[in-house]
Amino acid sequence: MEVLPFSEARANFKALMDHVVDDRSPVIVTRQKAEAVVVVSLSDWNAMAETMHLVSTPANSTRLRDSIRELDGGEGQERNLVQP
Repeated sequence: MEVLPFSEARANFKALMDHVVDDRSPVIVTRQKAEAVVVVSLSDWNAMAETMHLVSTPANSTRLRDSIRELDGGEGQERNLVQP
């Protein structure tokens, strides 16, 4: 993951945002005497938030792991999507 000091991030903020979105690559921005932050695209943030929600309970985590194990074991079935 790329790391930039705050002064450089501020001076090139548009380019930084374009890089994060275009390359789907988060960037750590360091600050003097303060905790660093991470710049991430909204779509990546939403994906991470959804993943955190899906694994937020033991039951969901177990079900997801079991489903992945079944799919990896060749037990998956292809289905057509039904539009509501």
